[in-house]
Amino acid sequence: MSSDFEAYEQDFGTLTAEITNKIGRIPKLGGEEKTQLVLNVDKQLEEVRELMEQMDLEVREIPIQSRAMYQSRLKSYKGELEKLEKDFKRSRIAYSDEVRNELLGEEGGSSESQLIKLREERAHLLDNTEKLERSSRRLDAGYQIAVETEQVGQEILANLNTDREKIQRSRERLRETDANLGKSSRILTGMLRR
Repeated sequence: MSSDFEAYEQDFGTLTAEITNKIGRIPKLGGEEKTQLVLNVDKQLEEVRELMEQMDLEVREIPIQSRAMYQSRLKSYKGELEKLEKDFKRSRIAYSDEVRNELLGEEGGSSESQLIKLREERAHLLDNTEKLERSSRRLDAGYQIAVETEQVGQEILANLNTDREKIQRSRERLRETDANLGKSSRILTGMLRR
């Protein structure tokens, strides 16, 4: 089983090296060539994700005494995949000097600072988008907890209502018993006087 994991590791290494190379080339390209390379990298990233799933399944089948080592390696690969995905996102919006000059003309100077500012703003927007997605997931989780809490509250209210009815019935029985005891007491008092 570990030999399968090691074969997956080799495939992972090969694929990530290719992806890293292509990610470095993306900013230097433009137009259709860039689009094709982006699609190719996206497809390869999907292959890496599937490979990670296979590796995860393999780790689960490894005997417990040696599983921790493989889990550690898998965790490292997952971190590497996350970094690749972030680099890929950034490379799609980055432009090389040639593409920049083609887009902005040969001015340089102030357009260079504008481009740097634009790059920073885009990176900032990407970060904000990620934060927004994380916040949305937290809100969804919070909403789910609120719904579950409401259901628990409704069950508690139903239980309390049932308990209240039982207590009211018990009070009625107590009053009836008290009334019966009063009658019995009067009858006994009357019998004792005769």
